[in-house]
Amino acid sequence: MKKILIIDDEVNTALLLSKFLTRNGFEVTTASSGANGLEKLKSGDFNLVLCDYRLEDTDGREILKTIKLQYPKTGVIIITGYSDIKMAVELIKMGAYDYITKPLYPDEILTTVNKAIETHYALLEAAEQEAETTPAAAAKSTGKDGRKQILSTEFVSGNSRASRDLVRQIELVSPTNYSVIIMGESGTGKESVAKSIHLNSPRKHQPFIAMDCGSLTKELAQSEFFGHEKGSFTGALYTKIGHFEMANGGTLFLDEVGNLSYDIQAALLRTVQERKVKRIGSTKEIDLDVRIIVATNENLQDAIQKGRFREDLYHRFNEFSIYMPPLRERGNDVMQLAEHFLKSANQELGRNVSAFSPEVVECFMSYRWQGNIRELKNVVRRATLLTEGNEIQMKALPLEMLAYSKAPTQPESSSFNGGGHHEAPVVKEVRHDLKNAALEAEYDTILKVLREVNFNKTKAAEILKIDRKTLYNKMKAINLGK
Repeated sequence: MKKILIIDDEVNTALLLSKFLTRNGFEVTTASSGANGLEKLKSGDFNLVLCDYRLEDTDGREILKTIKLQYPKTGVIIITGYSDIKMAVELIKMGAYDYITKPLYPDEILTTVNKAIETHYALLEAAEQEAETTPAAAAKSTGKDGRKQILSTEFVSGNSRASRDLVRQIELVSPTNYSVIIMGESGTGKESVAKSIHLNSPRKHQPFIAMDCGSLTKELAQSEFFGHEKGSFTGALYTKIGHFEMANGGTLFLDEVGNLSYDIQAALLRTVQERKVKRIGSTKEIDLDVRIIVATNENLQDAIQKGRFREDLYHRFNEFSIYMPPLRERGNDVMQLAEHFLKSANQELGRNVSAFSPEVVECFMSYRWQGNIRELKNVVRRATLLTEGNEIQMKALPLEMLAYSKAPTQPESSSFNGGGHHEAPVVKEVRHDLKNAALEAEYDTILKVLREVNFNKTKAAEILKIDRKTLYNKMKAINLGK
């Protein structure tokens, strides 16, 4: 039976809707507040939510945002008055299926609900078909006990020793409740590993909530982590549910955790220790059952020594650690990943590019891939778009790769090579095109600074004296990833 949740603090409206939809063959549950509705969503696999836009404890926008994050396959219909139609249209742009206006008419309700349910099942069927046909969506590995391990759709395993070790670690830690630190350079796929751990855990049917700590200001961080009550501070126009509360019962993934301010680290430590959260402006404590996975592209031990990261919080997180190897340490995985990204790009762009030229393969295998898997994915997508035939040629590669391939073949010196034998320095081809020269100079500068700060984008932006958004745009323009 198709299941519907009605969230409406007007008891009579909720009761009438419930009776009407029950008579028409639906299984209906009602909730009298936003918080109560989100709690009921955890315990039931609902096909559709009917939510009143104006609720006492929150509004339809916040409910929709939470549902899209935690239950993306559940449809949402907004119930609104005529004065809120403009807002309802905005909510449709955010992902709501449709809206219905008060006063409610039975025929309109039934038609809208039936169409939403049909759309829900069509999306599920399409997702299942994609999982059967798309290598990325069907990524699986057989564990030691013969059990199939479901990997995140973004996770692409390889055959190298480093990849096999990584899959083994996912297999070992997933069934536990251990907090996990995932360490590795930017672009190595730390979030995809976090999702894979969640998908193989007993929490797999509960929310997986990801949070980018690098993009948080000190002022916003507490509200994003813990939520706030309506009117608790200037600008708090509605109740906001924090990420801890959103992830309750499931997994909270904190990316770039080393960028959190010391004050926020202290508040975070209390929450992790006590397993309770209190919204800003509230006296009520909410019990938490959340598994925490964090990721970092910097050495947290060094940050502890420099007084930038709390040692007690580090040990709370570090019940298990996973090292993400950079792409340059994964050998033949490079071409396996490239083939995977080529198939994905073909599907995305409607192309039929089938192979890489031998020169491109040689370039891919020798290139340093400082942006790691993210950079490889961007390069392949760009090359697929630019390729007119069915084989990617060197001319479709970005400027920095062409310059690299034309440079002398001596190995690049590295602080990790142990020293001893010193090769002649790599000399780039001299260019007389001012535009290309400027692009190369900008690329070299950005890459040099990113390397110096271990690809910490916040620090790099500070050194380059540009804002973080500008750095993101420049990295995208020169194919260094997000």
